[in-house]
Amino acid sequence: MIATVIDRRYRSEEMSSEFPKEHLETLWAPWRVEYFEKEPRNSKFLEEAATASDDAAHLVITRRKTAFLLMNRYPYAVGHLMAVPYRKTPELASLGDNEVVELWRLVVHAQRLLRAVAKAQGFNIGLNLGDCAGAGVVDHLHIHIVPRWSGDTNFMPILSGTRTLSEGLRGLYDKLIEAQRKIDIEPKT
Repeated sequence: MIATVIDRRYRSEEMSSEFPKEHLETLWAPWRVEYFEKEPRNSKFLEEAATASDDAAHLVITRRKTAFLLMNRYPYAVGHLMAVPYRKTPELASLGDNEVVELWRLVVHAQRLLRAVAKAQGFNIGLNLGDCAGAGVVDHLHIHIVPRWSGDTNFMPILSGTRTLSEGLRGLYDKLIEAQRKIDIEPKT
């Protein structure tokens, strides 16, 4: 996949009828191919991950009694994780207290992992419930945990409709699993 970046040396007064073709540089990002190899997107991926025996194939980081944590295959940012109940439901009100508590404990766990591995400085955490709210999977709610860093926004999405991610899924998955092993052996305080 090739993404394009506007040449920083370009000045608006130099704009010609050829813009943007002659004023673009090419940014080669071969690692992005893994985000598109699985097309079309599988709308049942949460359901499948919930029952899968091969966690690595489904990018599942950890499992608890009523919920699990996995990487988003189509992340907004590097390290975008999701806490998901095993039980498929579109409504928060249909979750039991134990499911709600476990989901939020996974959110806290995700933050700890992302601080350790990706050096996250902040987080966007939330749910998109319903199609009009932007839910990609309307019938299986999940909590998004998106790591953020000071200055992590840039012009790429605005000018070219392209997001750049600095690390591939598999490499980050391995780092998250290793960090989790270390966290799991640390004494609880």
